[in-house]
This record gives sequence, C-alpha cells and structure tokens, in this order.
Amino acid sequence: MKKTKVRPPDPKKRLRIAIIVGIVIVVGVIGFSYNLDQAKLSGQRFGDDLSLIQSDLSNETSNYYEKVSMYEKGQIPRDQILNITDQHLASMRNLLTKYDSLNPPQPFIASLRLFRLSTETQIDSDKLLKEWIQTGDNSTKAKSDQLLQESFQYEMNALHSYNNAKASNSK
Repeated sequence: MKKTKVRPPDPKKRLRIAIIVGIVIVVGVIGFSYNLDQAKLSGQRFGDDLSLIQSDLSNETSNYYEKVSMYEKGQIPRDQILNITDQHLASMRNLLTKYDSLNPPQPFIASLRLFRLSTETQIDSDKLLKEWIQTGDNSTKAKSDQLLQESFQYEMNALHSYNNAKASNSK
C-alpha cells in the first residue's frame, strides 16, 4: 500500500467557504425577516381596508335609518323614501362587492366571511323594509327587524373573530 500524504486544508478555501456560509445565513435571516414584515403589512393593509368598508357601511346605514325615521314621522313622502331606499340598496350592494376585493391573511378569513354575511343580511332586511314602506304590512317590518338583529349578531361575531385572529397573529 502506498501512503498518500494528507495535505493540510487550504486556509483560503476555508475562508471562502465560511464567507459563503455566512452570506447564506445573512440572506436567509433577511429573507425571513422580510417575509414577516410583509405578512404584518398585509395584515395591516387588510385591517385598514376592512375598517374603511365598515366605516362606509356604518355611515350609509345611519344616514338611511335617519331618513326612514323621518318617513315614519311623516316628514318624507313615500315616493321619496322609496327612491332613497333604492339608492341605499345600490350603495349597500356596492359595499358588499368591496369585501370581495380584500385579500385577507389566513387567520382573518372567517371574520371577513362573517362581516360579509352581516352586510348581506342587512341588505335583505332593508329590502323587507322597502316592502313594508310599499305595502304597510307590519309583519314585513317585523321580519325586517328580525333580520337586522341577525345582521347585528353576525357583525358582533365577526368583530370577535377578527379580534381573536388579531391577538393570535400578534403573538
């Protein structure tokens, strides 16, 4: 058997390997940090967009119910409140489509569905309110009130779900 001489490791080669490994680690840490920041920004952007929709929805709803109250007091004629109701329903359907443009992070999907369901239920309630205005049938108004209560409950569940997702996401 022939003995082969073992050469001592080349210090320049070791240094290059160490530098390459160091660069890979630094790039990995930067990439991981960047992804976390992007996830936070995505969550923040989603929260801001959802908040804007909810604010618009709240303003639209309160303005509409103020007009309905004026109608009930005899301050607005039926044909005018029916026109206002048609405009309100169109605005509500427009707000409903805004939910579809949101891109929620995974933990917020359930809350988004509940917010959307709340708005859909409110639209159904407002359609029945319009029918009550047209017919004067108090049972239709009672159904509208019941759906409005369901809409409110969906919204409360959505807020609870959103806050839970936000709390678990920030850990």
